[in-house]
Amino acid sequence: MANLTFKAPLALLIAAAFALSAQAHGPTPQKVEETIEIAAPPATVWAKVQTFSDLADWHPAVKSSAAGKDENGGETRTIVLKSNGGELTEGLDYRTEEEMKMGWRLSKEKVDVCPVSSYSAAISVEPAGSGSAVRWLARLYRADTTNEPAPGKDDASAVQASSDFIKQGLEGLKAKLEAK
Repeated sequence: MANLTFKAPLALLIAAAFALSAQAHGPTPQKVEETIEIAAPPATVWAKVQTFSDLADWHPAVKSSAAGKDENGGETRTIVLKSNGGELTEGLDYRTEEEMKMGWRLSKEKVDVCPVSSYSAAISVEPAGSGSAVRWLARLYRADTTNEPAPGKDDASAVQASSDFIKQGLEGLKAKLEAK
């Protein structure tokens, strides 16, 4: 009988620990992935996207983009959005000419400009039929990383804003490259 009374409080303690850890998990990473086919050879498409600081040349939501360097000499770009005039700085993580892939990340959180606290993204170009397929993938966390995020700073808002931005970019790239 004494053994049974010891197990009941222990079971309650374990259950309480699991309940607290379940509530304190924080945000989960979100993923946005979009692909578009473009009637242009992969080398032509890659030539347009490979220059990290030239995003404003083909993304209709970007007012301007400028090249820079981070404290370690790495390549950065500062983009200014047309919609709210907000400014974001991103750092280039890698660019592989042979594979036609490039990856970058948000350098500094600016939740008033974009409803995410952090993100990393990658773009790749591959042959598709007589043209190209361009894939843009982003992994991100919502702007409000607390357990009860504020409206507009939740997962759905972060995913929607990121998806809209990526789709606009891919459609702008397609329009730029297919214009005759």
